[in-house]
Amino acid sequence: MSDSELATDEPIHIESTDQFKDVVGRDGVVLVDFYADWCGPCKMLEPIVETLAAETDAVAAKVDIDEFQQLASAYKVQSVPNVLFFADGEPRKRVVGMRGEDVLRSVIDELSS
Repeated sequence: MSDSELATDEPIHIESTDQFKDVVGRDGVVLVDFYADWCGPCKMLEPIVETLAAETDAVAAKVDIDEFQQLASAYKVQSVPNVLFFADGEPRKRVVGMRGEDVLRSVIDELSS
């Protein structure tokens, strides 16, 4: 999958561990929203993630922790929402809990500079 295929203004819903590796392994900033369908704060975070995907250069990905328990475990996700930021393929920052758009945008700006 080329970088241009991964460039998107909408969050990418991860459907396989290979797809996850492709997405987080790309250059630039990738925001990974680990969530669960039963999580109320996760639902509140969703429009913020959509806005950041549309308005920033960061790629946003969504990982359902119930479907991908092995990914959640590998990245030490113990509660949701849990947003992990990758920069150039490496996990760099984590924001746990419901946070405002300004907090997440500032992390993207910090990792992009």
